[in-house]
Amino acid sequence: MTSRRIVVDANILIRAVLGVRVRQLIARYGTGISIFAPEIAFTDAARYLPVIASKRSADPVTLLATLDQLHLLVETVPDDILEPLRDVALKRIGYRDPMDWPYVAAAMALNCPIWTEDNDFFGSGIPTWTTGNVEIYLSGE
Repeated sequence: MTSRRIVVDANILIRAVLGVRVRQLIARYGTGISIFAPEIAFTDAARYLPVIASKRSADPVTLLATLDQLHLLVETVPDDILEPLRDVALKRIGYRDPMDWPYVAAAMALNCPIWTEDNDFFGSGIPTWTTGNVEIYLSGE
C-alpha cells in the first residue's frame, strides 16, 4: 500500500463504469496510489447500473463486468474495520445522509480523503475531492 490513499463512493464507481474521465484517472493513478471503497459502494453500484443501463440502452452484463474489473484497482475496506467507527461516522454524516457512514468510517480508518460528487460529505470533517480537481491529489501536486 502506498502512503497516499483515497476512498471512493458508489457514484465514482458508477462514473468509472459509464464514463471515460473517472476510469482514466483510476487507471492512470491506481497503481501509484491506494484506492479504497467500502463493500457497500460496489453493492450500490451493482444495484443501480442495470437501471441506468436500461435507460441508456446499454448492456447491463457489460457494465457489471466493468464494475467487477474495478476490484483490481479499488480495494474493499472490510466491514470489521468500519463497524467500530460507525457511531462516530454517523455523528459526522448522519444529519445529512446516514447511509453514507461507511465512507466516512473508511476515510477515518485510513486517514484519507473521499473522492465524491456528493455534497453530503461537506462539513463531516473529512477532506473531499471532486472529479474536477481530484487529479491534483492523485498526482501528488
